[in-house]
Amino acid sequence: MFEGKAAPLTLHGINMARSRLGVDAPALWAVLTVETSGCGFLPDRRPKILFERHWFSRLTGHRFDALAPDISHRRAGAYGSTGAFQYERLAKAMTLDRQAALESTSWGLGQVMAFNAAKVGYAGVEALVIAAQSSEDDQLDAMVGFVLQADIARYLRRLDWAKFAFHYNGPDFQKNQYDEKLDMCHKRYVQGPLPDLSVRALQSGLMMLGYGGSDFVDGWFGKNTQKAVLKYQQQSGLPATGAADAATMAQMRTALGW
Repeated sequence: MFEGKAAPLTLHGINMARSRLGVDAPALWAVLTVETSGCGFLPDRRPKILFERHWFSRLTGHRFDALAPDISHRRAGAYGSTGAFQYERLAKAMTLDRQAALESTSWGLGQVMAFNAAKVGYAGVEALVIAAQSSEDDQLDAMVGFVLQADIARYLRRLDWAKFAFHYNGPDFQKNQYDEKLDMCHKRYVQGPLPDLSVRALQSGLMMLGYGGSDFVDGWFGKNTQKAVLKYQQQSGLPATGAADAATMAQMRTALGW
């Protein structure tokens, strides 16, 4: 469940987002990096999510607070581990109220809460979830929709990280130094270089084929990526060069249905 095509971010997706928001590439990449460490999918091809128990409590009228306080509580918290564990929490909540459970979850690159589905341009929560499973471009589109409907692109353009963080991440953003992290990432990307989309696609494919963990995708071709490429080539009957040549990328895309 929740596994889709899981296609990686493309230049078209980045350019569309920049055009709609009117922001520079470093600002956009800063948000993507801080929200999901730069990747919208888990190794098992499901979107990265975070289940919010306080939203589930609110959306269900607090009916399940006593029964399941770990997933239904008036206060935020008790998130547990990131990654696949969040789907365990979501699954438990879905047995109580499927619609509210999905709405109480943030999805993909921009970690957009699904209860915002209509506001960001989707027919409903199910449509947003399906799109999030399809590609990082779709995930980015949801994030752009949220930023536009909240009228906070202006803060990105002005690099007013505190105001952007307040409206995007909530009033408690300072607890996690959200604005400081955005500022730090932006400064790093201004100095360059930006993550390489072709390397990200390579890393995403390797990760989903079992050659890298959830923090593997960063857009930089380093030693770990080269080792993963070499191992994939050796186990796939390809020339073991350690380079992401056309044959390697073609076979990987075929295996993943990209």
